[in-house]
Amino acid sequence: MISLMAGAAAPAPGPLHIIGGPKTGGCIAGAVSLPPDGPGFETIHLDRSAFWGAPQTIARLQLFGREAQAAGLPPLLIEDISRARGGPMPGGHVSHQIGLDADVGLDMRPRPPLTEAQRNTVELDSLVRADGRGVQPALWSPRVVTLLHLAASLPGVDRILVNPTIKQQLCREVTGDRAWLRLIRPWYGHAAHMHIRFRCPAGQVDCVQAAPPPQGDGCDATLQWWFDQLDAPVRPSVPHRPPPPPAACKAILASG
Repeated sequence: MISLMAGAAAPAPGPLHIIGGPKTGGCIAGAVSLPPDGPGFETIHLDRSAFWGAPQTIARLQLFGREAQAAGLPPLLIEDISRARGGPMPGGHVSHQIGLDADVGLDMRPRPPLTEAQRNTVELDSLVRADGRGVQPALWSPRVVTLLHLAASLPGVDRILVNPTIKQQLCREVTGDRAWLRLIRPWYGHAAHMHIRFRCPAGQVDCVQAAPPPQGDGCDATLQWWFDQLDAPVRPSVPHRPPPPPAACKAILASG
């Protein structure tokens, strides 16, 4: 078995306590770790990722792996969840601070299990063309649709962030039941992995729950807006500094 690396400080003891939200930053007590591998999943980039989360998050990711395996998909490649006590992540992942978010690779091409060395060096391929206006035909398949449908069907899912082009391709292909498309939301980047966000668990009064996604399947003008931006003049980038964790996190993070 491979040992957990980044974010491997001991979790804060005690019952589950989540403070903060996806936009404010935050922390978590009572986190548990995702095993390095299990039925239907493998963790990757152990030298720079963190795999701690609320017990509900970890259980649902393990369920996701089992369901993906049962559907004939290759092992899920899971990256960042949160650090042992939450708080700021290397690279500025603000929403990965409270143990309710997880990144999962989208490439569903058949492959054997990765070796230990490969799991640290593998780089996820983008499913989106360089021009941002379509998916890569060699990487897109019905297996990707199955993967995203399974993710959207997990208990407690708040939303799943993917590249707008991936959302667009789903809008074109999915027939029959399209209700789950409501949870698939377009966002910058996310061309090689999905970002799964779970809702605040019951009883977590200090966990800030985001407003739910709008009604409908999201295959409307709000999606077209993302593609209109590709033709808009390039604006200067403004450095983004993640907000500091809420003051209530001080005790949890102090010794973590």
